[in-house]
Amino acid sequence: MTRQNPYRYDIPQLQEVALRIRRDIITMLPEAGSGHTGGPLSAADYLTACFFNEMVYDPKNPRWPERDMWFFSFGHVTPVHYSLLAEAGIIPKRELLKFRKFDGHLQGHPSCLDSPGIEVSSGSLGQGLSISVGAALGSRIDKHPRRIHCFMSDGEQQEGSTWEAAMSAGHFKLDNLVGLIDYNDIQIDGKVENIMGVAPLGDKYKAFRWHVIEIDGHNMQQVLDALAEAKTVKGRPTVILCKTFMGKGVSFMHDDYKWHGMPPSREQAEKALIELGTTYEEWYRYLQEN
Repeated sequence: MTRQNPYRYDIPQLQEVALRIRRDIITMLPEAGSGHTGGPLSAADYLTACFFNEMVYDPKNPRWPERDMWFFSFGHVTPVHYSLLAEAGIIPKRELLKFRKFDGHLQGHPSCLDSPGIEVSSGSLGQGLSISVGAALGSRIDKHPRRIHCFMSDGEQQEGSTWEAAMSAGHFKLDNLVGLIDYNDIQIDGKVENIMGVAPLGDKYKAFRWHVIEIDGHNMQQVLDALAEAKTVKGRPTVILCKTFMGKGVSFMHDDYKWHGMPPSREQAEKALIELGTTYEEWYRYLQEN
């Protein structure tokens, strides 16, 4: 297998995949009765672009030595992570219906011991960038062409460990590292800027010697352009600030912090899925059969 993304979807295809991802998320959560809703929905678009146009991997062999690596520093967004793995063919889609259940293997926070396609167990915020820096340094030592993708939340930019990692990445000129931050300005207790402000976030990363790109994280063209730009940057890591909205795609969840860590009820899921162009019964059956 050559070193390229196995899908390379165009923008209409990426938009269709992102829609399926959102339907998966909404269907998984009421079945589990727990889990995070808002963040997975806000991250669905730019993550879809990463998985189905940008990153290099082999769906049939998740530990393929030539792969790029991805690290979900905000590990709690497992509904979108698992849905992406299922859409990529790394796990069967029917397994999504066993999310957070004892007879399944999809834990609420990802475990690399239980599920393929997960590089490292995560969930404690602020650790992913440090791990990614280590992977980027190791890949440089090995003279490996892979790129390292670190997916972070804006709330975890409040963690000191994130900035230690950012400082080291800038110091070591890790141009094989790209961070994508889900900048929806919401964490579990409310607006990020009201709890502990992180703005001006782009200026802070620039001060730590990063190349900074700011985009609309729901605009596929902007996402693809940013990822392409990141690959041209030499001597510096790149961070892409993806401006998004909590609960994107569902009107009654949109930009509402209450949906950070709350799953929809069956009734709410039915309403949301109608907005997403399907029904609960139809999408549940689709997941069961795939």
